[in-house]
Formats: sequence, C-alpha cells, structure tokens
Amino acid sequence: MIKLLPAHNGLRLLLAVLMLASLIPGTVLAQTKRITGKVVGTNQEAIQGVNVLVKGSTRGAITDSQGEFSLEAAPTSTLVVSFIGFKSKEVRVGTGSSLTITLDEDATQLTELVVTGTRNTGRTILETPVPVDVISIKDIMGDLPQMDLAQMLAFVAPSFNAVRNQGGDLDSHVDPVQLRNLAPNQTLVLVNGKRRHTSSLLITTTAVGSPSTSVDMMTIPAAAIDRVEILRDGAAAQYGSDAVAGVINIILKKGTNKLTSSLTAGGYLNSGGQAGDLTSAGKPDGFNYQFDANYGFKIGDKGYLNITGQITQRRPTVRPFVNDWQIYDDTYLNNLRTDKYGRPIITNPELVAAQVTGNTSLSSSLATQAGLLSARNYTPADFAVYAGMPGITLGSAFYNAGYEISPTTTLYSFGGISYKYLKGFSCYYRRPGQTDRSNYLLYPNGFRPQLTTNTGDISNTVGLRSKVGEFSVDFSNTFGSNTSQIGMVNTFNASIGANSPVNMNIGTNQFTQNSTNLDFSRYFKGVLNGLNVAFGAEMRVENYKIIRGQEESYAYGDAGVLTATQAGLLIGPDGKPLQDGSAQPIVGADGKPLSVYAGQEITVKNFAANCQCFSGFGPKDERNAFRTTMAAYLDTELEITRKLLLAAALRVENYSDFGGVTIGKIAARYNVTPTLTIRGSVATGFRAPSLQEINYTHTTTAFIPDANGVPQPLDVTTYPTNSTAARALGIKGLKQENSRTYGFGLTYQPMRGFEVTVDAYRVDVDGRIFQTSFFNASEVGNNYNEVIGGGEAQFFVNGANVRSQGLEIVGNYTQNLSGKSSLTYSLAGIFSKNTILSRNTLNLNVQNLTPEQVVGKYLSRDVIGQFETGTPRTKLIGSVMYRQGKWDAMIRGTYFGQITALSVSADDQGNYYDQTFSSQAIFDLSLGYALNRNLKFSIGGSNILDKYPQLLRAENRGFTLYSSYQQGSNGAYYYGRVMFNF
Repeated sequence: MIKLLPAHNGLRLLLAVLMLASLIPGTVLAQTKRITGKVVGTNQEAIQGVNVLVKGSTRGAITDSQGEFSLEAAPTSTLVVSFIGFKSKEVRVGTGSSLTITLDEDATQLTELVVTGTRNTGRTILETPVPVDVISIKDIMGDLPQMDLAQMLAFVAPSFNAVRNQGGDLDSHVDPVQLRNLAPNQTLVLVNGKRRHTSSLLITTTAVGSPSTSVDMMTIPAAAIDRVEILRDGAAAQYGSDAVAGVINIILKKGTNKLTSSLTAGGYLNSGGQAGDLTSAGKPDGFNYQFDANYGFKIGDKGYLNITGQITQRRPTVRPFVNDWQIYDDTYLNNLRTDKYGRPIITNPELVAAQVTGNTSLSSSLATQAGLLSARNYTPADFAVYAGMPGITLGSAFYNAGYEISPTTTLYSFGGISYKYLKGFSCYYRRPGQTDRSNYLLYPNGFRPQLTTNTGDISNTVGLRSKVGEFSVDFSNTFGSNTSQIGMVNTFNASIGANSPVNMNIGTNQFTQNSTNLDFSRYFKGVLNGLNVAFGAEMRVENYKIIRGQEESYAYGDAGVLTATQAGLLIGPDGKPLQDGSAQPIVGADGKPLSVYAGQEITVKNFAANCQCFSGFGPKDERNAFRTTMAAYLDTELEITRKLLLAAALRVENYSDFGGVTIGKIAARYNVTPTLTIRGSVATGFRAPSLQEINYTHTTTAFIPDANGVPQPLDVTTYPTNSTAARALGIKGLKQENSRTYGFGLTYQPMRGFEVTVDAYRVDVDGRIFQTSFFNASEVGNNYNEVIGGGEAQFFVNGANVRSQGLEIVGNYTQNLSGKSSLTYSLAGIFSKNTILSRNTLNLNVQNLTPEQVVGKYLSRDVIGQFETGTPRTKLIGSVMYRQGKWDAMIRGTYFGQITALSVSADDQGNYYDQTFSSQAIFDLSLGYALNRNLKFSIGGSNILDKYPQLLRAENRGFTLYSSYQQGSNGAYYYGRVMFNF
C-alpha cells in the first residue's frame, strides 16, 4: 500500500528524488549527425506516417507523404522502423548520411508504439506494465456506422462508454465518456498528451448516478485523429486529478500532401418498436449528414501543418410516449376559470357556441376531454412526451503543426475551434389542465418547451521540445474554454402572464482552463538494462462562470398578484369571492370573503415563476470561481533484466481551494516466456471536485408521480455546499475523492497476428460525490422555509465509499488468406461490478424525518441502484472484418448484460417498483468497395435488426418508455458514405 503523505512532506521528498535523479551517471553519446532517409514498401511506393525511432532514446521522426524523414543520430545508433500492417525493422545508421528502408507487408503485424501510461517512447501495447488499447481511428472510421469519436469508441472498446441521454434537460447536450463503469469525471482526456478541458455543463444524471463534468468529444472531429490510446489503469500519480479510472489520449494526425475527406448520410428507421399504442410509429427520422476533410501542408523541409474541418447536421429523433394523463381539467372544459380580478376566461368557446344553438348532444360531448379533442382535431398523441436525440448543427476545425528549429529543438502547436447548436425535446408537455403553468392566450392547448444550447469551444497548445544536456525537455502551455449559452423556445413565464416572452436566453455557463507544463526525461542506457527517468511540474488555472439570463427567465411576476385599490372585501365583479388557481373561492375560516386594505398585495393565482421547463439563471445563481493548482511529479521505468520491468511514479499536488495531496504508483511487467507476459500495478489516486460541482446552483422543474402515477411538477433548487441552505441543514463542503487502484493481468501472443490480453482490476474510492434527494421546509423544520422558501433543495455530497472491480479481455487475430484477402477477428469484453461499501451520512439538522428517512434522502435508493446495477456490468463486442482486393465487409455484435433499476416509489404493500431488464444484443454491418485508390463507397447500419429494449413498467414511465442504458430506443440506423483520398 502506498501511503498518502502530507503535501509539504511529499514535496520535499519529491524534490530530493529529482535532485538525485539528475545526478545518475549516463553514457556519453557519440557524435551525432543529420540522417535523411526514405521508407518504401516492397512495391517501392513511399509509406507515409512511419515511426522512425533512435533505439534507446526519445529522438524520432515520422515520414511525410513522400515517405521521407530526417533526424539526428550517431553512426553507431540503430533505427527502429515500425508501421501498422508492416513488419518492424531495425537498421544500423552506419557512416552514410542517407538511407532507403524497405518494409515488408504483414497484415498480422498490428502492434503499435504507445505514449500513454509510459514516458519511454519505445514501448508497444504488449510491453507496457499496464493495459493500453490502441485504436487507429484513421483506419476504422470509414467502416463504422458511428460518426463521432465518443460513439465510435463505445462500439469498439468495451471498457469505454458514452451513454446518450434521451431527455433530462441539459443531460442530453453532452455525451459523458467513462471507463470501467466509473463516473465520467474519473476519466482524464488528453490530446497529444496534454490535458483537455471539460465542458462547462454539469451533467446531473449519468450512467452511474453521479453528477459529473465530461469532455465533449463531439467538439473534436474524428477526421483529425490518427489514433486513440486508452490507458485502463489508475494514473493520477502520472497525470493528475481525474485519472482514477484511466486516461484517454487522442493523437492527432501529422501527415502532409494528402487530402482525405468523406461524406456520410444516414437516418433511423423509426418503426416504433414493440410499444404498440403507447407510441406512434413515424416516418424515418434523425437524418444525419456529415462532411469532413483533412489535409497536411509541408512547412519548408522541416515542418508540417495538418488541418481538419468538419460540418455536421443531425435531425432530432422523436420517440413519443402516448400516455393517458389528463389534458383538460374540469375548469377548462366548463369555462370555470377567472382571472385575478374575477373576470371569466372562456377556454372552451366551442362549448359556448353549442350551448347558444341549443345543441345539447354536442354540448355534452364538448364538455368531455375526448369530445373537445375531436372538435379540435387533436389526439392524445399530440400531447405525448417526446424522448429522443436532440437536433445538432456542428462546425469544427482542428490543426496540428510542428517545425524543427534545430536538430534538437522542435516547436509544436495544435488546437481547434468548434460551434455547436443543439435543440432537444427534453421537457414534459405542459397540459392546459396544469393551471399554474398554463395561459390560454399564448397556448390554448398547452405547449412543449424545448431547450437549446449554443456552445463555443476553443483550445490551443503551444510547446517547445528540446535538449538540456542529456535531458529531453518539453515546455508547453495549453488553453481551453467551453462556453454554453442556454436558451428555451416555445416556453413562457406563467407568473408574468401573456406578456411573457416565449423564447428566452436563460443564462450562460463557461469553463476555462490554462495549463503550463515543464517536463524532463532521460534514458540511462547503462543502468542495468535501461532506466528512463521523467519528472516535471504543472501549473493549472481554472475558472467557472455562471452568467445570468434575461430577467423574465428567472423572475416572479405579478400576473396572479392583485393589489387592492381600496379597502373592502376580496370579491369579483359578480360579487362572489375571487377564485384561486383551482377555481376554489378564496375565503376565510368562516367561509366569507376576505377583508383587505388599500394597497394590500394578495396572491390570487399561484402561477409558477421562472421560465417553464428550465428556469433561468438569476442573480443568486451567478458565479465567478477560480482555482489554481500546482503539481510536481517523478515517473521512472527500470528494466532490471530483459524480462523484468519496474515502474514507479510519485506526484504532489496543491489546490488553492482545498489543500494538497501526495499519491504514488508502482507497476511491474515480467516476461514469463517470449510469448507470455504478466503485469500488475498498485496506486493511490485522487479526484478534486470540479469547480462546477462546488459552485453549481440552479432551479429546475422535477416531475414526481402522484398517487395515480401521473408526474406532477415540483420546483427543485440545487444549492452549492457553501450556501446558507447547505449550512443550515448541516451539509459540509466537498472534499477530494481518494482512491486506491489494484491491477493484475497478462498478455499472450502465441503467434504473429494473434494477441490476447486479460486484466483484472479493483478501484476503491472514498468520498465519492453523489447528489442527495429532495429536502423541503416542512421535513426539515427549524424555520427552513425562511432559507429555501416553498420549493425543494438538494446538494452534492461526498455520499459514499464505493468499489468497482472487474475483468477485461481483449483478443485479436488476423488470418491471411489466399491472394490479397484476409480475415480479422476481434473479441473484447468487460465483466464488472460496482458496490456501495458504506454511506457517509452526516448528522443533519432535521426535525421531522426519522434517521432512516434522512439516510434514504442523503443517498437515495434509486441512486444506489443506478451506481450498482443501473448499467450493464457485462459488455461484449465481437467483430469479423473480411478484405478481398477492393472489397471489404465488417459485421459486429455488441452484447449488453442485464440491468436492474431500483425505485424510490412503492405500492400500498411496500413493494418497490424495481425492474430488471434482460440482456440485449445488437448487430452492425458495413460493406465497402474501393473504386480506385482515390474513391471508396460504403453502406451499412447500426442495430440493423431494429432491436428495442424492454418497456419500462407502467409506474416508471415518467418521461420515456425505455431505459437509455443499453442500446437506447432509437432503433435501426442505416447509412451511406463516400470517401476521397488524393
């Protein structure tokens, strides 16, 4: 076990180790010289993108579009030349200054060098002491139905997940990415080895029941990516906070003088599944269109600039839930409503017209919901709840550049900009029967609000790689910012009335991150079989803002408030008492009208305040929070023998808002035989609560089923832990999550082209952050209504100690057939289990709840169920790829294990409305034909058999008919793609 040390002690220890490391004697390098070369295949065609590495060092180069490279090396040096699909080769430099290297093709040679999880650049995926997956995006994106990076990875890497929420306010506006069924904010995302900023939006409903921030991978065009390296091991000691579950490193393309582009179009079948009358099958929908292009320019003879652009248009998918909830209430059907002055409001003019003509039969019909719907040419389907994917318009551009200033110094830069407009159906239909949220003049038959975000995302990294003595140095600065302006359309503020705007700017969330890194590394060839030492420091500054929206989005208006002009009784023009929102007379205990004085304000109608569906961010919600982080690390790898490798890392971080932490990691790899390797690791880690988790505050409308199972609106405010509402209740400030990770596995390569890795893991997290259930003033007592008013309150808390454990298996085999044909088989899977070890319930200041009820609200039953059993704990992905000349075909099956959802609601006998969903399997298919070297066509589909999940039980159909946590309810998707290569 690695012991956590106080931050200041750990810092002194780390500085001492760094000083000792710089004194380790190394061999004196022989005189280097400039070497140029060209790499070709057996047909003498130039090969672009080949890795050329000086063995035993960090110096290397990548061939350009002409297959050429240039680097510094000594005559005694050996070059390691490798490229996927070809046999690796080692070449002695010798006395010449120019080389021509021929690589032999080998479809079974699929091992690549990796840079994630190790700071020794010569490791392959089978040589690392921890599991690393290398996924060549540039090679597979043409054969996958999925268009964006997160969904591609979700269907090729079983430990990776990116659940698309089909509703739930802002939760559908970013696909949260996660590893090993841990929370999204426990996975660190890098681009070219540099920390990527997260989205400004806080996702409150995730696949594991924890509020999270996540990198929005949709803002990174897949066409810009060479490969993705997924480190499936705790790596906080190497990379810092968030790397509890692992690291996803996105490597951008560097190629030049080559244009690649693609045009993809597709859509969903929209068959309606097996829901029958509960839904309405429609025409194909969710049409997607995407065009991307990538091109690289040479900058003289020593540099490159690779540019990618992408335009995406996605239409929404609509999966209605046609329910039997009341649409028109009795006051609406019979014209019983009045305004605040007591004047009648005619809501059913059809009934009045029928009564005037004396048509009693028609009048009787129009006084019913069915009759009025028929008269207005409506059906219950028109008032259905709409689940589904939001519509998206996205434009993004990325670049990756480098220039060799001198043989030992390279200037590099990369980054991008994107704009995303998203409009989703994530709100309940507001029915005319909901008298506190309706307005006959604006919406005589109710309305369906829609939530929008306008998101701008920018990032930029500038760095310099050079040499200081015998040490390689990397100095860089990375800036990233994500800004989401949130809006509502087809809505209004009921408390303002008919003068309310129907489209509103409800506020802006912004997150900015700037990281400055200084990294040193050196390879000591003479220490045993080789020692790689890396150390460095990081300074990171973060800023999170909540900016208020327009006033009407958060204000409480006076549409239902009457100011008495003179003293007297509270009566209308008919002499009767004024009526409240339920058409009940407002009277005193004696049943008589109330007496009022001149100037008195009386709330006659309790109209809901704020913008409907998602209230605006107001002055009380505004935030401008900063954080500064300082860190230093030491990372070493020692090859004791050719068979045994030991690795160790130590990291010290200090946060300006909650203090410091010292963590470490030890890993080892042992080659039992030339084909069998065992590996293991143990590490401590941490995750600092994000600025969003610490500072987020907002009021939204939750819908809670009533006794009849009909969801009823309830305004709930999420308060930060430093608020008065939190302190009065006894909620404490958030602390970091401390973790311990254990891993053990093996790699096996019985023959060339056949690879198997098996890895077991366990991750224990103390103080995992969850969100409480709702607390109201009557439950809390202690005059809590003076703090939160009449709504409900919830908070983020370090709610539990948790454990995630599992087994991961990855296998690949490529079989060369006769001629130019081959078959590639792959099978990968994860078998995992999440457990709540203990609840960290506080002694809250609550008067009117039992201790058991307090525990249930602090960490509710449904949240526990979502973490432990709410997503598949078994996920298997198997695929077969066949290539024959110009043709290729791929079939892939994805198996999702069963899930169980726990409920907080129960019947009269105390039986909870829990539900277990059986395992599901879906299949993807693609067929491709290369017309020539420049043009390729492909067609295919995802979930081609149009498989829908099981229906939710009736009591749990609040918003959707299906759970989102297996394959979702979009059904079959079919696409066509054309790819260009010049």
